[in-house]
Amino acid sequence: MHIPSPSISGFHIGPLEIHFYALMYLVGIALAILITRRRWQAKGGDPELVGDVAIWAVPAGIIGGRIYFDITTPMDIPHVWYGVFAIWSGGLGIWGGIALAAVVGAWRVRRTGASVAVFMDAIAPALLVAQAVGRIGNYFNKELFGKPTGLPWGLEIPLAYRPPGYTAFSTFQPSFLYELIFDLLLAAALVWVGHHLRTKPPGLFALYVAGYSAYRIFEETIRIDSSAHFLGLRLNMFVAIAMTLIGSGWFAWTQIKGRHTADERADSQIASGSAADGSAADGSAADGSAADGSAAASTAGDSTGGETEIRDDPAEATAEGVTPRASD
Repeated sequence: MHIPSPSISGFHIGPLEIHFYALMYLVGIALAILITRRRWQAKGGDPELVGDVAIWAVPAGIIGGRIYFDITTPMDIPHVWYGVFAIWSGGLGIWGGIALAAVVGAWRVRRTGASVAVFMDAIAPALLVAQAVGRIGNYFNKELFGKPTGLPWGLEIPLAYRPPGYTAFSTFQPSFLYELIFDLLLAAALVWVGHHLRTKPPGLFALYVAGYSAYRIFEETIRIDSSAHFLGLRLNMFVAIAMTLIGSGWFAWTQIKGRHTADERADSQIASGSAADGSAADGSAADGSAADGSAAASTAGDSTGGETEIRDDPAEATAEGVTPRASD
């Protein structure tokens, strides 16, 4: 019993042809927006910001993904004048898409004064869900499968879609299915880490980069679709290794930096408290009322400043462990 390939890759609505590949990407984007809205709102952010970011970041991601594909696999560009733009026939490089979308999205978030790092943590699991749904489109396009296999879950590939040198084989590793499963598992893991461990933003996004790229190292060992090669290995293998190292280093740096920042704030508070105690010890007010008044004024000033900071950037305040207080 093997997995059959679909007999169609789309359907028609009047003269309009709807490709399942494109449809799955649209579904994935919609799910990513809904998930991010909920996570961003839970962190104290305005959920409407997610829609604004998506309007800019989604087109940027498609453009970046296509540019990456055209540069790294020029042999797969359709031989028509619009071939470099023909995303409906397949061909979006995930790293190019995420890179350009991240830059554009960060620009939109920064314009509002919200925390880019916290927003990145909010969107990380949602991106994995979108990628998982997008892999269903690869199934309908009969692409991104792996080496021949006799396993029960081997994917049946019609002769016309088998790459040169593999025409004698009929069933192949469903590598897109493996990635779909991994993406959902990693998304769940990021949510768990965010709820149970004290990670500093954008630690979850860094783990997304490292985790997904690490999986791609494995996937590149079984994929047989056309690819540019370097030193005998698929080009994406080198990209996956580099991004795994970058993501891991990024995560470590954000956590170390976050701890140092917290320690510096704690030291500053201790030093401030010592100074106040010293003033009281000098006996500037015999009955301590002046010291109490100064402390009360200081506390009121700190409280006011804290509330202003929270209102200016509630997401960042929440990320630092401060719970926003309701104001009248």
